[in-house]
Amino acid sequence: MRKIMLTSSGFDTKVLEDVFLQLVGKAPKAMKVLFIPTAAIDPGAIAVLPKCMNDLLRVGVKNKNIRVFDLHRSLSAEEMSGYDAVYFTGGSPHYLLERINATGFNIVLRDWVERGGVYVGVSAGSWVAAGNLENSLGYLRASLAVHSKTGTAPGVFDNARMDRISLKDGSAVLIKGGQYEIIGEK
Repeated sequence: MRKIMLTSSGFDTKVLEDVFLQLVGKAPKAMKVLFIPTAAIDPGAIAVLPKCMNDLLRVGVKNKNIRVFDLHRSLSAEEMSGYDAVYFTGGSPHYLLERINATGFNIVLRDWVERGGVYVGVSAGSWVAAGNLENSLGYLRASLAVHSKTGTAPGVFDNARMDRISLKDGSAVLIKGGQYEIIGEK
């Protein structure tokens, strides 16, 4: 079952932290997370990496259980099966998607997500899962705007009928199985 959380700016609220913990469904101390900073290629995005790492540490994931992995190669399905969640940081969505597809990680990732791995996207990490870019991961049909002043209203929506979603910081698109919902502060 798909468990995907597309955020504008990470776990900015207790609601988003709690949803992440529920999606993974195990004690934070036991979670293993693959942290992918590949999109962070400019100084602004690089400066936000500690905040992204802190999202995971703050919810109780042990530092030793977080593997930082830059997409210079793919992981095998066997390697990937050792992780409960993958956390894609912000930065350049174009570069991130190029690396995901060029390394073949898109194939391993799709299979892993379909078997219940938790996908977390932050900004660019969310864009590559949405309908913004050609050859995206395609988890969300709609195009996604992040860091918006006015967000799309929270609630369940029909993925086939939604063309554009705007996320304010502190909100997210939650995909659980075949259900699509915007969550976060109103």
